[in-house]
Amino acid sequence: MSTTEQNAPTTTTTPTTTRRIELFEGAMCCETGVCGPSVDQQLITVREDLRWAEAQGATVARHNLTSDPDAFVANPKVTGLMQAFGEKALPVLVIDGEIATHGRYPTRDQIATLLDETATTPAPATSSGCGCSPGSGC
Repeated sequence: MSTTEQNAPTTTTTPTTTRRIELFEGAMCCETGVCGPSVDQQLITVREDLRWAEAQGATVARHNLTSDPDAFVANPKVTGLMQAFGEKALPVLVIDGEIATHGRYPTRDQIATLLDETATTPAPATSSGCGCSPGSGC
């Protein structure tokens, strides 16, 4: 191996494992909200940004409160946000099971940054196998 190869950065711009993105959105007339006579440009943009994330190797799922309420109920973190903030918590972006953003749609740059951060941030260690985070006091 050459000296140049040994000094090459080890980080990549694409995740080494498949990332899971879930977008939980408020009630809309259809699955993506991109329908009807008046289409919100923000919904078109987020659709394209999620397609971009898929092209980067992520799996993406969108959950609409109208058509997929069971997904909201099945995710305790999203349920907790909605209990605290109501529908103002939406949309909620979840990456690999963790809340990434809520109350707004993220930009493509923000999605890219979040994917990169969560790919390089190690999972927190748990104490005594109970599932609590260190320092949580449980």
